[in-house]
Amino acid sequence: MSYFRPAIDAMTGYVPGEQPKSGIKVIKLNTNENPYAPSPKAIAALQNIDSDALRRYPDPFAHEFCQSVSEALDVPADWVIVGNGSDDVLNILIRACAEGGDRKVVYPMPTYVLYRTLSAMQPAEIVEVPYGENFQLPIAELVASNGAVTFIASPNSPSGHAVPLDDLRQLAGQVSGILVIDEAYVDFAEYSALPLVREFDNVIVLRTLSKGYSLAGLRLGFGIANPQLLSGLFKVKDSYNIDAVAIAVGTAAMRDQEYKNKNAEKVKISRTKLTLDLKSLDYTVLESHGNFVLATPPKGNAEEIYLKLKESGILVRYFNQVGLSDKLRITVGTDEQNQALIDLLSIL
Repeated sequence: MSYFRPAIDAMTGYVPGEQPKSGIKVIKLNTNENPYAPSPKAIAALQNIDSDALRRYPDPFAHEFCQSVSEALDVPADWVIVGNGSDDVLNILIRACAEGGDRKVVYPMPTYVLYRTLSAMQPAEIVEVPYGENFQLPIAELVASNGAVTFIASPNSPSGHAVPLDDLRQLAGQVSGILVIDEAYVDFAEYSALPLVREFDNVIVLRTLSKGYSLAGLRLGFGIANPQLLSGLFKVKDSYNIDAVAIAVGTAAMRDQEYKNKNAEKVKISRTKLTLDLKSLDYTVLESHGNFVLATPPKGNAEEIYLKLKESGILVRYFNQVGLSDKLRITVGTDEQNQALIDLLSIL
């Protein structure tokens, strides 16, 4: 006998990247965390939290944080929905828009596997469309799939490629449902799809503070879309999904764009060097617009290398799935961390 819904029994749960136990020293290059500390202004906000803010319920719509997003990204504050990480906003979108039958969830593959997990939880029918050669967006196939929600991660994980803005604009004008452009890694890219939210009433752009702002542990993300689209999402949002600490710290971080941008540039410079160093070891490395690279070892023995690196205290991400089983996703660390990785790979 099962206590769970059939959809839950049938699904496979999301498997996060490995987290080392407290006190164990490793070089952690497996979950795309930023190697640099959060903004000092964010840390100061954390240290100055008023005890009364913890006693009382937080602002259910995180208005102060929305205002900081407005200032930083030049969007109206009422065009922002805030979530417990951008994953929370993904969940809200699927709960509000997708279900069994003809309200499908559509996305190209390979991409962020949480889209599949959240859809299976609903449950909603899933359509996974293979990316074209060189990760060309399969626009016609995505449109023909007739999704209630279509997810496009740009920059994409684990490939690191960015979808051309013209392709996203074409897709937005043709899909029948909501187009969700997941920009978790946009702080390391050269352009954003944010202008599309003003052009199309069915587009929402998602952002997170986990990557560029070095606040993965805070769990804070947001979506930007016109208020009419957001109105339906607010109906299914948990009442107090963002705590008072996250609102205060996130607001301070958003208001320190100079610090975030400086660290993002450091990561991009390190990404270029890491790519060149991997290629010097005969790895095939895709051009990346995120804070990671997808690399194929010359012998294709990615799992073996992953395990040997782990034994030596370096964690990278290995995906045992079609199209990725010969590849490693490697987070860009500090130059010292990256060099330790290269030194070890050179003797494996």
